[in-house]
Amino acid sequence: MNYISLFSSAGVGCYGFKQSGFECIATNELLEKRLNIQKANKTCSDPKGYILGDISKSETKQKLLNKIYSWQDKNKKQDIDFLIATPPCQGISVANHKKRNDEIKRNSLVTESIKIVSDIKPRVFVFENVRGFSKTLCIDTDNKEREIGFAIEKNLAAQYHIENRIINFKNYGSNSSRTRTLIIGTRKDVEDLNPLMLFPDLKKEKTLKQSIGKLPRLNNMGESDINDPLHKFRKYSNRMVPWIINTKYGCSAFDNKNPKFRPHKIVDGKIVENKNKNGDKYKRCIWEKVAPCIHTRNDILASQSTIHPVDNRVFSIRELMLLMTIPKSFKWFKFDISHDNIDTLIKNNEINIRQSIGEAVPTAIFKNIAVKYKKLIGKKQLPLRQIKLLIESQELSNIKKLINFLNKNLDNYSFTDLSKISEIANSKRLKNSAFYTRRDVVFRSIKYIPKITNKEVKILEPSVGVGNFLPDIIKKYESYESVTIDAIDIDPYSIKIAKILIKKIKIPQHIKLNFINDDFLLHDFKNKKYDIVVGNPPFGKVLDTSLKNTYKENLFNTGTNNIFSFFMEKSLQISSYISLIIPKSILSSPEFEKTRILLETRKFISIYDHGEKGFKGVKIETISVLFSNKKTIDKDLVVLESAITKECSTKKQSYILDSSLPIWLLYRNHAFDATFIKLKVDIFKYFRDRQITRKDLSSKGKYQIIKSKNLSLDGSLVNNETNSFFIDDIAKYVVKKFLNKMCIVVPNLSYYPRAAFLPKNSVADGSLAIFETDENITKDDIDYFKSDEFTKYYRIAQNYGTRTLNINRSTTFFWGIRK
Repeated sequence: MNYISLFSSAGVGCYGFKQSGFECIATNELLEKRLNIQKANKTCSDPKGYILGDISKSETKQKLLNKIYSWQDKNKKQDIDFLIATPPCQGISVANHKKRNDEIKRNSLVTESIKIVSDIKPRVFVFENVRGFSKTLCIDTDNKEREIGFAIEKNLAAQYHIENRIINFKNYGSNSSRTRTLIIGTRKDVEDLNPLMLFPDLKKEKTLKQSIGKLPRLNNMGESDINDPLHKFRKYSNRMVPWIINTKYGCSAFDNKNPKFRPHKIVDGKIVENKNKNGDKYKRCIWEKVAPCIHTRNDILASQSTIHPVDNRVFSIRELMLLMTIPKSFKWFKFDISHDNIDTLIKNNEINIRQSIGEAVPTAIFKNIAVKYKKLIGKKQLPLRQIKLLIESQELSNIKKLINFLNKNLDNYSFTDLSKISEIANSKRLKNSAFYTRRDVVFRSIKYIPKITNKEVKILEPSVGVGNFLPDIIKKYESYESVTIDAIDIDPYSIKIAKILIKKIKIPQHIKLNFINDDFLLHDFKNKKYDIVVGNPPFGKVLDTSLKNTYKENLFNTGTNNIFSFFMEKSLQISSYISLIIPKSILSSPEFEKTRILLETRKFISIYDHGEKGFKGVKIETISVLFSNKKTIDKDLVVLESAITKECSTKKQSYILDSSLPIWLLYRNHAFDATFIKLKVDIFKYFRDRQITRKDLSSKGKYQIIKSKNLSLDGSLVNNETNSFFIDDIAKYVVKKFLNKMCIVVPNLSYYPRAAFLPKNSVADGSLAIFETDENITKDDIDYFKSDEFTKYYRIAQNYGTRTLNINRSTTFFWGIRK
């Protein structure tokens, strides 16, 4: 396990990674006095790992990259686990009242972090900064001004799953209040990992007294704890002593009734009171509350909430360390300290130490992230082969034995492994279309769900299975005041297993989880409405006629028997937002034309094209769709991500879901439009069936049967001994009506469009579609169909499908001749 740290200051936050056993490959800091503290803690094992200087300068950046590349060569390892960046925040922080005119340049240091992430591609990146970080302007990689959050998404979202949150660290293990922006990105090719899995866990807040109340009192100016030189009373001007002594518990010196005891100056023998710009200046902290945010000027009484609750002083360095969860093992000097040398050391280094603490990430926050990653990645996940052997050896296909195994092994396996074991062992999984949903796939379904403004958030998982979605749903909504999650499944054993597995997840008290064993499509919700329906509904046709008819009651699209379409329509009846993983065929299949018409009036928020990569071992293309149930003709942008093209972009809904076209075109672009506009389309009628099978064919006969393998990539028809097929009698086949007619044949399932005239005394089997038209088709038209221009155009018309490539009524529309 390893990491790289940028803008690392004294290395306080990253010390949490060191504590967790991670190796620091390289750490970069502008100020040598900060870097010396890292050296005292032996952050890097290699002295060349300490990179001093401005990372925006090419020589510093190159020095960093050279160290990384040499480490990779030496260790014969490609992957960097973490890149951590905490760029300077003075240009963003609300506490900075004296911002300079060049702040946008300083804010743009985050762009250097973005560039380095793009260069070295770590498995995970972590950016941390103040609350307003994401909304602050920076100079992006293309030299344009953009909000930082947008710049991060624009540059990195194609390669990374990114979660951007504003959280108060006091709720996640820090002993002081610190509201910050935390952005975590996980590389998309790292399966079963997403950013939500790495965000620190909720923890009960600690009061100031719980955090530092056991330390000895310091009553005298300059006094220090005999057992701890860092627990020392910092001296201040004697003229301030009356102000502080007379300040009551929880109050500010500005609240003192006597003007002499309020902060002031003497000008010409008169008291001139200081201006009280902030209510927390010269203020005593309160034992019963969480400690306030630790700022860089924690050394002075005039700063924000720096005064001890009962002692007449600012917090000592040791107290500040406890409030920022910095362990005693952290060193500020390269040699041991004692009472003999502490006065000199403090005199020369105290401001540097205090500022380093004030600008740091609490050590416990990064340690939590490091530990979580180590548990997830450090112990290699069980490969599929091993899971199958385990199921076979333990007879886990027997549901009772599986449940017994899970109860006994909750602590021995990860949630991910137990979920896989449960899904694969389930003998009903094929019948119920229940397949394991990876955690990275789950994240794609929930990332863009908008913030819910209700006090209570109501969520429905309509086909929960063994609960793969639940950990990430819980994590995403843990900061909400009240959350209710209803989890439904038709399989009682899946519900039993989900109840066992969820024990591995620490569910906050304000989140209520209800399991319901029922058929979602038949369940009576009694007018209950949800904010979100999210999940992976079953795919496949309903064969039971009576059940199918019951499902179809009150549905718009009655022309399909596919159960996922029923799930979508029922979700529309009960929820404000719907996020489901569904077959990609919805984009173009005539079977779902009515479903598309129904959805086009809703506001789409995001679409993720998984291609065939969504579910291992399942030969089906899928997409994740998220849309609002609010009917709209709005032309707002839709976020489009693709596992096929590795791209992330935004396009207008009216552009990709254009109602004037027969299908939705996720990859539509200017090049497609330029080709489309010069074609005369919708001119062909198509025919394709599979009446003729291999058993009907022979090596000789009256009529030749043309197959797709006969139609070469250059558009010529190829015949030889291995691919020449014939038949003597075609009277009983419908395809006979095309015999010796002017038609063309095109391949059915192919990325490479091409065509040929149907030869005399020949017909085509189902691997080719037969096109006929009233237009005059020439040899030039046939040649055009195999051109690069038409090939690129046609791939977009097929949405880069690999299995959804059937020639049908919708896709035939896009075949055309030049005007």
